[in-house]
Amino acid sequence: QVQLVESGGGLVQPGGSLTLSCAASGNYFAINAMGWYRQAPGKERELVAAITSGGTSKVADSAKGRFSISRDNAKNTATLQMNRLKPEETGVYYCGASYDYTLNPTDFWGQGTQVTVSS
Repeated sequence: QVQLVESGGGLVQPGGSLTLSCAASGNYFAINAMGWYRQAPGKERELVAAITSGGTSKVADSAKGRFSISRDNAKNTATLQMNRLKPEETGVYYCGASYDYTLNPTDFWGQGTQVTVSS
C-alpha cells in the first residue's frame, strides 16, 4: 500500500501562485507515476498534471503555460507549481499515484487539499 499526503493549499487571489506538494510513504519505491487532480464543487475529478518516474509528464490543456509538475524520486514527492491562477480553478486538489507507467495515476489517493482562488 501507498500513503499520500498533500500540502500547500490555501486561499490565493486571482493571478496569484501556489505550490502543492505530495509526499508518498509505504510501498513508495514501487510508484512509477504521480499526478494531481482537481475536483470542483458539483463536478467530477479531473486530471491537472501527471508525471512518471522517467520524467514524462503532461499538463491539462487549460493549465499549459501556467502550471508545471515535477517529481523528486529520491524524496518520493511530486510538486505542482500553479501560476496565474483563475477563480474557476478553485477546488479540492488530490494527489494520485500508480505502480504503472501511466499519465493517469489513480491507484492510490491522498486526502486532498483545498485551493480557493478568490479576491
